[in-house]
Parts: sequence; structure tokens; C-alpha cells
Amino acid sequence: MAKIYYDKDADLNLLKGKKVAVIGYGIQGRGQSLNLRDSGVDVIVSELPSTPNYEQAKKDGFNPVSADEASRQADIVQILTQDHVQAKVYNESIAKNMTKGKALLFSHGFNIRFKQIKPSKKIDVIMVAPKGPGALVRKMYEEGKGVPCLVAVHQDATGNAKQIALAYAKAIGGTRAGVIETTFPEETETDLFGEQAVLCGGTSELIMAGFDTLVAAGYQPEIAYFEVLHELKLITDLIQERGISGMRRGVSNTACYGDITRGKRIITDRTRKEMQKILKEIVSGKFAREWIKENEAGRPNFNRLLKEGDEHPIEKVGQQLRKMMPWMK
Repeated sequence: MAKIYYDKDADLNLLKGKKVAVIGYGIQGRGQSLNLRDSGVDVIVSELPSTPNYEQAKKDGFNPVSADEASRQADIVQILTQDHVQAKVYNESIAKNMTKGKALLFSHGFNIRFKQIKPSKKIDVIMVAPKGPGALVRKMYEEGKGVPCLVAVHQDATGNAKQIALAYAKAIGGTRAGVIETTFPEETETDLFGEQAVLCGGTSELIMAGFDTLVAAGYQPEIAYFEVLHELKLITDLIQERGISGMRRGVSNTACYGDITRGKRIITDRTRKEMQKILKEIVSGKFAREWIKENEAGRPNFNRLLKEGDEHPIEKVGQQLRKMMPWMK
């Protein structure tokens, strides 16, 4: 069973007298920064001037500075820029300021797991990863609740790395819900696999295949859209609230019978073998190398495939049908 930590296991006093730099004021950066400040933590924010995030940080009462300046001042540096730019930001602006005893913090382990960032042995390297978007991290905190987090230690130079990570998790509200101990490899590999095989890749392709099947059989595209895409939210909401067993008991008996007798005909042994292959590509670093090369080349495949997806008929139908649903705006 996983080790789970709560408020009683974390000491906010460990952050007293320390300055935390949050590099990147996107949705996650904003949520974490505001929660930290409201927990009494001394926070400094880094963001690029003249960007919407920079202006938002100023509206929120921060005085954004460069990553160089923020990391020079801080004792704990939380990097919340996108994965593909973290190494560049770290190497150009942060590494030189990570002196002995400081802590480098992440909310996703990609750049450590795949050695894009190679921190000094003199610093702590830790992870606190909320399992929800930054806006939810903020909302739950304001309501006196929290979003569950993952915590991991890659490098414990001070002997206090885990306790610093737990204190940070408490400051953003995570220990109110529970903080699950993991490792950088486990968090990174499962996160990438979930995105590729189920949450994004698997789901997107399943929806489009279902749509194509119905339209090719002569059904109206609008009806197909409702049946394979629009109603998916109802099912995923039920799964999130009640689990798969609860969802099956929350839909009609007809739907439930179709689920338990036909599902394995869609997700076959061949599909499961392909999932294993995808996981091996992640663990071996093959996917990471591919994604890094793609960015270095200017993203030709990324842009082409994204554009191809934009042109799928389900997108044209969806644009029209969503105009009938003002509650989605």
C-alpha cells in the first residue's frame, strides 16, 4: 500500500525564513503561488514581461522578476514552465544560482527522469505534484480543502528533503486531502502512459473511430457526435465520482450489459500488447528522445498531426452543435 501523509505529518515552520521562487505563472503556477502566500510563505514569482501571465501576476499583487533573479533570491525553486522549456530555463538562468543546501522542486518529473536537467549533488531535488489543475488547487484551498498530491525525493542533500517537500505540500493545501509518496520515475512514466494510452491518445482515437463507424454506416454526423463524444462527459463524471462499478450501476441496464459484454471486443489482447509496447517506449526513454528531437526540429510532425486532427469531420460538426449549448461557454 502507498504511504500517505496528512496535515499532522507536515510542518509549515520548515518554510519560515525561506523564500520560494515559482518559475512560471501559468494556471498551476498561479494556484500554487497564491496558496503559498496565503499560508504565510515568502513567495517570489518569475514570468516573462509583457505576457498575459506576467500581467496576471501583477494583478495578484506579485512583482514578477526574471528566473535568474528569482532563483538567486530563493531557497526553494519550483519550476512550473512547460516540460520542453524547463531544461533551457534551468541551464541558462537557474543552475548557477542553486548553491549548497537549496532545493529544486518540480510538479512533474520529466526533466529529471530523462536527464534533461542534471542538478548539482549539493542541492535537494524534490517533487510535489497536485493531481488536479491549478484553478482547482486554488479553489479547494480557499474552501478549506485540498487536492491530493504526489510527493517524491530524487536527491536528499540536506537530509531534510522529504520534510521540506511535505511542508510545501501542506502550504498549497495538499496534506488536507492526502499526499501519496512516489518516485520521480513512477510519477513520470505513469503520467505519460496515462496520457498516451488512455486519457488523451486512447480516448481521442476511440471517439473518432466510433464517429467514423457510425457516419460510414449512414447515420447523421450530428447524431453520431452526441452518442460518441458529447455523452462521454456523463460517463467520465460517473466514473470519477463512483468508480467503474458505480458508473455501471448509474447507467441503464442496457448500457451496462453492452459494457460488460462488448468492451473486451474493443480493447482486445492486441490492444493491451500495444499498451505494453507504449509503456516500454516511455520507460526506455524512446518517447522522451522523440519529443525532444521534435521540439528541436521546430515541431513539424506535431504541427502536421495537430492540423490533421483539426480537420476531422467530428470537429466541424462539434463546432456547430456546441453553439446550441450556451452552458458550455
